[in-house]
Amino acid sequence: MISTRGRYALRVLIDLAEHSKDEYIPMKEVAERQRISLKYLERIMPILIKNDVIEGMSGKGGGYRLNREPSEYVVGDLLRLTEGDLAPVACLACNADVCENAEHCKTLPMWKKYFELTNEYFDNITLADLIKN
Repeated sequence: MISTRGRYALRVLIDLAEHSKDEYIPMKEVAERQRISLKYLERIMPILIKNDVIEGMSGKGGGYRLNREPSEYVVGDLLRLTEGDLAPVACLACNADVCENAEHCKTLPMWKKYFELTNEYFDNITLADLIKN
């Protein structure tokens, strides 16, 4: 399941793409348009800045903007940044220890297929695609 952090990050990025036109957008404006707590957004923004998804500028005229064109942002990559990974079960998570039941687990093939489908689906959607909807 995708958490609030992942969903809100996508909403923020879509908002920046729709409103920035190479200008910096104050996060307060994004928070108001998206009806998201500014305090909550302040916890998401450092993740996006650290991973070079957006850039920020302080002071008068400051705010945030995208670093690239919306078509260059893959939703799967963005969700993995904010969620850690998209694994449906712990044993498939990135850097997970090998499960001692994996050899006999009747549900593992199902979870693997679900994981593959999830990644394939989100890796074929860009921010530009979401804006078009």
